[in-house]
Formats: sequence, structure tokens, C-alpha cells
Amino acid sequence: MPNLSNTDTFALAGRSVHRMGYGAMQLAGPGVFGPPKDRAAALAVLREAVESGVDHIDTSDFYGPHVTNQLIREALHPYSRDLTLVTKVGAVRDSAGGWLAAQEPADLERAVHDNLRNLGLDALEVVNLRAMGNVHAPSEGSIERQVSALAQLQQRGLVHHIGLSNVTAAQIEQAQRITPIVCVQNHYNLVHRDDDALIAALGAQGIAYVPFFPLGGFTPIQSSTLSELARQLDATPMQLALAWLLHRAPNILLIPGTSSVGHLRENLQAAQLKLSDATLAALNALGGGAGGVH
Repeated sequence: MPNLSNTDTFALAGRSVHRMGYGAMQLAGPGVFGPPKDRAAALAVLREAVESGVDHIDTSDFYGPHVTNQLIREALHPYSRDLTLVTKVGAVRDSAGGWLAAQEPADLERAVHDNLRNLGLDALEVVNLRAMGNVHAPSEGSIERQVSALAQLQQRGLVHHIGLSNVTAAQIEQAQRITPIVCVQNHYNLVHRDDDALIAALGAQGIAYVPFFPLGGFTPIQSSTLSELARQLDATPMQLALAWLLHRAPNILLIPGTSSVGHLRENLQAAQLKLSDATLAALNALGGGAGGVH
């Protein structure tokens, strides 16, 4: 079993967490909808993740919906004091599994209560507002009402810290005029690097950047160069892609998801990979894009 005890950490919501975390999205059924094919296997993944040293788990009550939070509660409640659960609000699912925006203040309050109930908590440590102006990528537009609504829930003690997801630099600045922002979760990986400047700007403020789809999401990263470099290191291409992200900037926290214990172990082992300057240069030279919805 991999052990993260000696791996790098970064500050998240006033806590020091290991930079390799876990994303629970894939524990739900196909298309992040409905129950898992194997509930026992899903519970085993969560338990092994924590036993291996994962202390940062990303989730949302619109995964399933409700499924991943209920699994987390069944597997891990009562939670370790060292475990930081990060959830998100701003969307709901329709009866066919479609993703719908739910951005009104009443929607956000309902979502916070859904997360509290299904996780078995009295307060949420971190809640990310998932902006939905463009489902596939950040798009400009005011998020003042949404962030203000979450800040009111924060003042009521239902939310401790607020983060943002799928947002632009201007939206982050707007949110910071309302309340401190502890993390930003955007689409970023080896071949999708639109946020290079944003990562640096957030790092200068001590704010965590959490790439979603770090391995490409529904269209996994594929590259002959990546595969060859991984072979030379006796690693998998996906391990190398994760290791590159950890080398990319110290404020990057990873939340790769899987429903397999074997795949979980592979992902966690990426935190131990050391990359030479030559390997990093070859990986830095890769470009392109990878799609998906988070």
C-alpha cells in the first residue's frame, strides 16, 4: 500500500494537507449518475485512500446525485480530524443525468444542506462555488450574488471556507472582495494549460490550485512521448502526468479519481516519482487540449 506520509504538503483552509488527494466523482455510476456497479469496491477505495495518507477528498452532492457523499459517510464517518472534505455547489442533475445550473441563493443554500445531511456534518469545511456560465470552461460574468449567498451561509456557521471552480481571474478577484478564497478548481493538465498565469498568481497569495480532470477526464491524455517517457521511468503514462502536475507548482493539489483500489494505488505512487530536468523539459514541450465536463 502506498504511503503519503513523506510527500509534500500545502495549505488548504488553514490546514496542511498532502498534495496528492482523491476525487470521489468516479464512485458514482456511469456518467456520474446513479449508484456504483460495486458498492463494496467503492467503499474499499475510500477506506484505502485514507489509510494511505490521503487527507483531502473532493466530492459534491450532485455526483450521483447524493451517491458519493453517502458512500463517503458510510466508509469514513466519523471522520478523522485530519481529513479535509471539499464539496461543491452550483449544479443539479435532471432525471436523465443532465447537468443543470442551480445558481440562485436558494439553490445554493439547499445544496449546502444536502451536502451536510448526506455527509453527516454540522458544517462543511470547504465549499466550492461551481460557476456554470459555460459548462465546459470558465466564462466571464458576475458571480457576486452567488458568492455573497455562500458568505452568508459562512456567517451562519454552515460553511467554514469558500473556494471557486470553473472561474476566471476576474471572477476570483470579485469573490475576494466579498470573502477569502482558499482554493480554485479549474480544468488543467499536461495538455490543457490555459491557467498557467493564474496558478502562479494564486501561488503568490498562498491559495491552492486544484486541477480537475488532471488525467484528461472523459478523454484521457494520450501521447507517444508521454508513453515513452513513462516506460523509461518504469511508470504508467498517467502516473507521469500526475507527477508532472506535482512538479509544475507547489500550490497544486491533485484529486485524481478512480473506483478501483489498484488504480488508486497507482495514482498515489505518482507522488513518489522524481523527474529529471530532461524529463520535465520533454513533458513541458507537450501541448494540445483535452475535453470534458466537471
